Amino acid sequence: MPQMIFVNLPVKDLETTKGFFGKLGFSFNPQFSDDNTACLVISDTIFAMLISEPRFKEFTKKEIADSSKTTEVLLALSAESREKVDELADAALAAGGSPANEPQDLGFMYGRSFQDPDHHIWEVVWMDPSAVEAQG
Repeated sequence: MPQMIFVNLPVKDLETTKGFFGKLGFSFNPQFSDDNTACLVISDTIFAMLISEPRFKEFTKKEIADSSKTTEVLLALSAESREKVDELADAALAAGGSPANEPQDLGFMYGRSFQDPDHHIWEVVWMDPSAVEAQG
């Protein structure tokens, strides 16, 4: 079985956050979701556990970062083309997300970023496959 990752993110309003990611075309795994948690399916091995802040607090002794003021993590997703980068970033902005950083175009790599309703920063990046192969 391939290794999987479950990124746990605190959210203020679970239904708003689920609606946002649903508009981006993502689905949720009901097996790992309940009234306080939604399992966002990013791929067969990558998931984001969107957890209401009160429930999230049960998993840590630390304060939850105020992501409208601080950045604890940058979440980067690969895309299969420059067009797919734009599609996802544009959909995020249309669904109520906000811009995070300026687009980056290095020729062999292109990326855009957005903030979700909870101010978590998501980066969407395409890399030219021939540039990746040259690094190997």
